[in-house]
Amino acid sequence: MQVGIVIGNVWATRKEDDLVGLKFLFVQPEGPTGLPIDAPLVALDRIGAGIGDKVMVTKGSAARLVIKDKELPIDAVIIGIVDSIDVESR
Repeated sequence: MQVGIVIGNVWATRKEDDLVGLKFLFVQPEGPTGLPIDAPLVALDRIGAGIGDKVMVTKGSAARLVIKDKELPIDAVIIGIVDSIDVESR
C-alpha cells in the first residue's frame, strides 16, 4: 500500500465495459514525511474521495479484485481515506 494526496479527477467518456460508472482520480504518492515520491498515478475510487484527500492506495493484482466476483482491468485502487498519520522521527 501507499499513501498519497488526490490531486485531480480523470474523466473518460469511452472505456472498457467493466469500468463504466466507476470514478478515477489522480493520486500523488507521498512518503512518511508527506513529501511527494514517484509519479502521480490513476486509481479507481469506490469510497468517495475527493481532491485534497489523503488516501491509501493498493496496486497490482490486489487492485483487480476490489469488486467481488469480478476482475477489473485496473492497476490501482483507493482503499481508504486517511484521518491522520503519526510518524516517529529518528
